[in-house]
Amino acid sequence: MINIKKYSKLAVILIYIIGINISYADPNFFSEAKKKFDEKKLEESKFLFQRNIVFNPKDAESYLYLAKIFNEQDNNREKEKNLNTALLLDPTNEDAMYMLINTELDKSNYSEVKELKESFEKICKELCKKIETIEDSLKDIEPKNES
Repeated sequence: MINIKKYSKLAVILIYIIGINISYADPNFFSEAKKKFDEKKLEESKFLFQRNIVFNPKDAESYLYLAKIFNEQDNNREKEKNLNTALLLDPTNEDAMYMLINTELDKSNYSEVKELKESFEKICKELCKKIETIEDSLKDIEPKNES
């Protein structure tokens, strides 16, 4: 016969120990990652932002900073992936939207830039001055597939 009292005490002790370990773990690595980013220690920063995302998968700012790191490393594929994720999590993220607009401008993707600019105009608070720059850049590229 199974001794239920023995196993229930063991389960309570185990839950208590696990709870203590979790409460002492600091799963927010964002501030340290940002510090490393500001110090231009990109690889260390990238590792910490990625680690922060493991514990905080909905942290749009970590994805934005990863995009900035990948931009510095000329890794456009990863930059775009992280920008899109940041905007998926926070559609009002001006920095991410502006970076994505510049990425599409680099690709001369007229229709995408035009669409993103319209969205950017709706959300901008601090970067509204950039709209004029975007419009000037749009004039420099020919519309593709536009009638």
